[in-house]
Amino acid sequence: MTKNAKSRLRAAAAAAATVALSCTALAATPASAGAAAADGLVVQYRTSAAGATADQSEPWLKVRNTGSAAVRLSDVKLRYWFKADSASAAYRFACSWAVKGCANVTGTFGTPADPTATADRYLEISFTAGAGSLAPGADTGDLQLRFHQANWQPLGQSDDYSFGRERSTYGDWSRITAHIGGATVWGEAPGGNGPADPTDPPTDPADGPTLFDDFNYSGHGDPRIAANGWSVRANSGGPGVPGANWVPENVTFANQGGNSVMNLETSTAGTASSTEQTEILTRSMKFRNGTYATRVKFSDAPRSGPDGDRLVQTFFTINDLKAPMADDYAEYDFEYLPNGGWGEPANILYTTSWETYRPDPWEAVNQHSEVRQSYAGWHDLVVTIDDSAITYYVDGQHFGTHGAAYLPERPMSINFNQWLIDLAGQTSTAPRSYDQQVDYVLHVKDQVLSPAQVGTLVSGYRAAGTTFEDTVPGV
Repeated sequence: MTKNAKSRLRAAAAAAATVALSCTALAATPASAGAAAADGLVVQYRTSAAGATADQSEPWLKVRNTGSAAVRLSDVKLRYWFKADSASAAYRFACSWAVKGCANVTGTFGTPADPTATADRYLEISFTAGAGSLAPGADTGDLQLRFHQANWQPLGQSDDYSFGRERSTYGDWSRITAHIGGATVWGEAPGGNGPADPTDPPTDPADGPTLFDDFNYSGHGDPRIAANGWSVRANSGGPGVPGANWVPENVTFANQGGNSVMNLETSTAGTASSTEQTEILTRSMKFRNGTYATRVKFSDAPRSGPDGDRLVQTFFTINDLKAPMADDYAEYDFEYLPNGGWGEPANILYTTSWETYRPDPWEAVNQHSEVRQSYAGWHDLVVTIDDSAITYYVDGQHFGTHGAAYLPERPMSINFNQWLIDLAGQTSTAPRSYDQQVDYVLHVKDQVLSPAQVGTLVSGYRAAGTTFEDTVPGV
């Protein structure tokens, strides 16, 4: 990426769409933002890295509800204010351990509207719906958090507004602020800074090697598809109906709302020979740790013909199984089944992390998460892989986290496909066809981005007029 292109991307702001997947029933109705502001929250702090300089800053926090009504943690944002080590410094957040679960705690970086000598950046901590609520008098328990420079150079803490070198045990700390609904409900922000405009982009969302494709092509035969590293599948074989065809002509492109959208069409007339499935994949297996993201439109109903086929609509990464139960196999899937299948009677969305499998007799080692509901329509899908876990998000909300046992040992390809599990869901011989649409795909190597950061980065590419970029090195 050129220097000018990076500047344009960093200048572009975007708000990430967040749609709740589901809400956990709470013992008490959470307070409104106004009630919470009136009754109050308290932020307690200690540091686990007390040096004036450190490899990483380690603010450990607890949030206590001092009010008379329960408060949804998903409504709460915390800000730790600090001085950047340089104007160009980029930072990375991590959660080491949390009573509420690290999967329910996210961190992004931003720039205050009025920088001061001790605070020209902040780390904003948010909670997913899975964190639940705080009853009156309750606290979150430990939030063992940390952040570091992206290049792992030492960072200075002594000039950071929120840093308390002497804080070796938890205590109330007004230099870390808490916010609900745009109101500051605890603490004092440096220089009078309140909550920033929610459309402010996180600082420096990505500066690593990146693949971005807006799928701005004329058709499946467009030579830029191959030039940009993609292959539209034509060879036979699984998954799906034995004897089905994989048809490149059924991968098409069209403009929708100013963006080029890729469509994968799958059709059948109830026989193997009439079944046409679709897939597009990167020719190179060069993708491993980092962030993968896309925007996909799933379909519950066929575009034409009778409904009921056991369809699979996907976004995934994968490498080759060198031998049954080989331990260097890896695969990470989003799979939507609009009509059920694999023993499920109706809509279900799976995310699955694979360690290995044996095709015959079937044996699988994997971990999966699922939600049984309709996902018809457009959805933002993000999966992040670091050295400790695989984490899945749908529409900005945490969907599942899978353990270190399922981390990849080798690089993978990036794939989209749509296929039929079998022909038993709808036995009619009437022709029918199904569509899966894809807006874009993004991979940032070795960096874990939040869904909001993904949205900012994609908007930056589009604002800069960039429809394709691949700076991810080969292997």
